[in-house]
Amino acid sequence: MKKRLLVSFLALFITLTLSSNIFATEENLSFPFNADSGKYWQYVSDRVMGGVSDGQVDLEKEGEMYYARLTGNVSTSNNGGFIQLRAGVSFANSEKNGNNLQGVRLNVRGNGETYYIHIRTNENWSPSDYYSATFKADSEWQIIDLPFNKFERKWSTNSTLDAKNIRSFGIVAYGKDYVSDVSVSTIEFYY
Repeated sequence: MKKRLLVSFLALFITLTLSSNIFATEENLSFPFNADSGKYWQYVSDRVMGGVSDGQVDLEKEGEMYYARLTGNVSTSNNGGFIQLRAGVSFANSEKNGNNLQGVRLNVRGNGETYYIHIRTNENWSPSDYYSATFKADSEWQIIDLPFNKFERKWSTNSTLDAKNIRSFGIVAYGKDYVSDVSVSTIEFYY
């Protein structure tokens, strides 16, 4: 079953890429993982650029709650250093009653390591240009709020993340040699 879900993560990601408005609508900005979540997400590692990190994403279930679990070994060897779970998104029409989205809220647990959210927007011109924020994933489920004004752009310090320009969202194990084990059950974008 895990292999089938992983194949679904990879094969059906193309659907989301072609029609990214599927992931978010103005009426519903909360995205709990469920049995069909695989079609929205893609596993990516530094191997796309010659790195040697190795990992996987599995869709798991605990009671009635589904969650995505990103596990693996992150290695900075050979100019590498990441594994991630990523989806294309669009919030171009997300303004509601004159308000823009202000941040992202996650329900997470993990192995006590620090993880990243990487967000790419329409203004990012390079694969290594993105906005990021960190969170620590402890062994118990917890809600983490990450306001967009706390995200920093990798290639520019005088740029502010505007939710209307978001085009991809990633949960990333990044930047050092370590074992990744992070689970996410819900992703919610809040006003």
